[in-house]
Amino acid sequence: MTQPKFAKKPRDLVDGVLLLDKPVGFSSNDALIKAKRVLNAKKAGHTGTLDPFATGLLPLCFGEATKFSQDLLEADKTYLTTVHLGVRTDTGDTEGQAVETLPVDVTVEQIEAVLVRFRGPIAQVPPMYSALKRDGKPLYEYARAGVTLEREARNIVIHKLELISYEAPFLKLEVTCSKGTYIRVLGEDIGAALGCGAHLNALRRTGVGALQASNMITLDDLVAHTAPLSLLAPVDALLSSFPQVELTAELAKRFLQGQRLPLGKEPAVQTPADYEGRVRVYADGRLLGTGQLGEWAILKPERLIAAAQ
Repeated sequence: MTQPKFAKKPRDLVDGVLLLDKPVGFSSNDALIKAKRVLNAKKAGHTGTLDPFATGLLPLCFGEATKFSQDLLEADKTYLTTVHLGVRTDTGDTEGQAVETLPVDVTVEQIEAVLVRFRGPIAQVPPMYSALKRDGKPLYEYARAGVTLEREARNIVIHKLELISYEAPFLKLEVTCSKGTYIRVLGEDIGAALGCGAHLNALRRTGVGALQASNMITLDDLVAHTAPLSLLAPVDALLSSFPQVELTAELAKRFLQGQRLPLGKEPAVQTPADYEGRVRVYADGRLLGTGQLGEWAILKPERLIAAAQ
């Protein structure tokens, strides 16, 4: 007898941001899939990967929030990391095999002197064990096959690099860096500069742009929560670093139609003084989307919230 087929439960239109505390051992995509299933969300995406051995802040975007996920990909990131001096691995972290072991005989003063060299704008060569692609294939596939390819150095910025503690052979650091920075490579380069080699023993992300770890939710808490949708932050949590523009009802209608607006002639419009750049746009406290505020206070619509139209 043929078993009846049960229709899949339709996914819900869920809008918002989940500040997930990614656990160790999960890929970013695995964590996203699990959260999406718990929330029964139709559309979701993450805002930049964390390696499986890493933990911490992984903002997940749902529904309309996915329109603004690129902003977090471009944002600065903050990490706490433990660098294991004296041991190099083929991946630069604990997931690889040790390829060299050297004695560790360095002082705090030597460490501080080396850290100075890595602050500010620097050039960094991406690792072979990365998702960067060459001829359509990720570099890690070449690395696993024993092939090493030439990689061009990329310009990055280390905004903050502070020594938290040093108990040989473990070096704990706090790093705030620009997009495209590989903390694994930073740890390896610091070890090389100290003459003893190194790999990352632990990595935890604590900040993405204006988003902070203090508001994170674990996967276990998400699964156990009786009302998981209540754990979502609003869509504009992703845009808190942008100045706010409040439109009148008439201008809001025109904005949602894609029209450019001369805000300087409208007394009921609130705009940041002498500001030019990206803004978040509201009407009656409701997010309409983002826009570019240009010369002569001309507001150009950028990304719009569908529910507002």
